[in-house]
Amino acid sequence: MAFLVLFNVLPVGAWAAPAPTPAAPLQTEADSAVLMDPTTGTVLFEKNPHKRVAPASVTKLMTMLIAVEALEQGRISLEDKVVTSQRAYEMGGSQIYLEPGEEMSMKDLLTSIAVQSANDACVAVAEHLSGSYEAFVEEMNKKAESLGLQNTHFANPHGLPAENHYTSAYDMAVVAREALKYPKVREFFSIKHYKIRPDSSKPMLLDNHNKLLWWYPGTDGFKTGWTSEAKYCLVSTVEREGLRFVAAVFGVPEIRGHFKETMKLYNYGFARYTYKSVAKAGEILGNVPVGKGEKETVSAIPQGIPGILVERGKEKGIESRIELQPYVDAPVSAGQKIGELVILQSGNEIRRVDLVAKEEVAQGKFSTMLTKMMQKMYGFQ
Repeated sequence: MAFLVLFNVLPVGAWAAPAPTPAAPLQTEADSAVLMDPTTGTVLFEKNPHKRVAPASVTKLMTMLIAVEALEQGRISLEDKVVTSQRAYEMGGSQIYLEPGEEMSMKDLLTSIAVQSANDACVAVAEHLSGSYEAFVEEMNKKAESLGLQNTHFANPHGLPAENHYTSAYDMAVVAREALKYPKVREFFSIKHYKIRPDSSKPMLLDNHNKLLWWYPGTDGFKTGWTSEAKYCLVSTVEREGLRFVAAVFGVPEIRGHFKETMKLYNYGFARYTYKSVAKAGEILGNVPVGKGEKETVSAIPQGIPGILVERGKEKGIESRIELQPYVDAPVSAGQKIGELVILQSGNEIRRVDLVAKEEVAQGKFSTMLTKMMQKMYGFQ
């Protein structure tokens, strides 16, 4: 689609892009680890990033991603009543003790996966969403393939030890990056406490296993894991003042060590990097002419707070330019893409941020269109 380049905005000096894997004075007890900038996918720290490891319950991040994508696509709804199968009932490990034939809402089941790490809920959701357990696992692997994951293969949706069930720290950081596209995923994983079956004879209070939600400000995801094979692992995300990181740690031997090692990564990231914004959230960055609309123009605003990760001390020389569509026909929906904000470094493009319509513009009525035409033809006001 053609865009109209309007002007450069907010020049803020020269910026050197962070090295993909800088040498860093950071030691971690994790067997493998990755700290990633999810905006660009740049790896800021790594240790054995591509080593194949047992994912344990971190598997459930992919399960939740598949489920929330299905929600977005309208394939399922949070109000769906899911019936527990014998297979779901027989699952061991962490669970919410579903009974055969028990009905529970999709919302409660997804929350149980995110908060309680419930294996039985994973099976119930998988069967409801894909028609069978096996079909859901196939869907997980297709998603892994579409993300370009080279060291990931799933054998189940819950993470209990199984043959040919593996991932890597880098691959799971990529899954987390994909999950960030769906705010609903973070919404589920950031719930600290949740009560299921509140009015039944067997209510259950769930407590989130991710202690970073309490211990590390800005945490809003994702998933812990442990098995004797995998040891302690955690894939998480933190955001402070516009700067977001994703961290993945696997194979930590010490109890609660996955939290300690993850906080090391985040402390390193926040100490070394900052976020340089080039516009404010909701700031009007231009106007696009509207054809056949009740209004003649629509305002363009950025999605989120547009900017880039910058190594501290190297914040100079960033510039940006606005590219808007030359026009758009009504009706225009609020949030509809009508341009892009391009962020550059030394003339090289670093990132594009969508510019969207600030408000809805309805299609003009015939009388309105006739009046506009007469105004243009005869100069009427």
